[in-house]
Amino acid sequence: DVQLVESGGDSVQAGGSLRLSCTDSGRGFSHYCMGWFRQTRVNERAGVASIDSAGATSYGDDVKGRFTISRDNAKNTVYLQMNSLKPEDTAMYYCALAASPIRVSDEFRPSAYNVWGRGTQVTVS
Repeated sequence: DVQLVESGGDSVQAGGSLRLSCTDSGRGFSHYCMGWFRQTRVNERAGVASIDSAGATSYGDDVKGRFTISRDNAKNTVYLQMNSLKPEDTAMYYCALAASPIRVSDEFRPSAYNVWGRGTQVTVS
């Protein structure tokens, strides 16, 4: 089974950078669409970026030009490079996998994803 583990969260100053990693400790996810989501105590879980099995990427409007999602299937790892971080980027970040093909319109819908990691905290001050 696929088990996702996020890492790389930290506390940084505004303008700084972080790289989050999501590793599959199970059988691999090269054939699946992967997404990064974030959630705060007051906001619902929201899509940040997604990457499909072919490497096509999508980004939320508030992170375009600052965040980059990528995947290394040989390492069973998906990354989220976050640059020019802002205090409003503070959240728990979750990695997710969609076990079935999803429509482009659903790429940021949490219910389209079947497997979730436990999250990694990013704090920007």
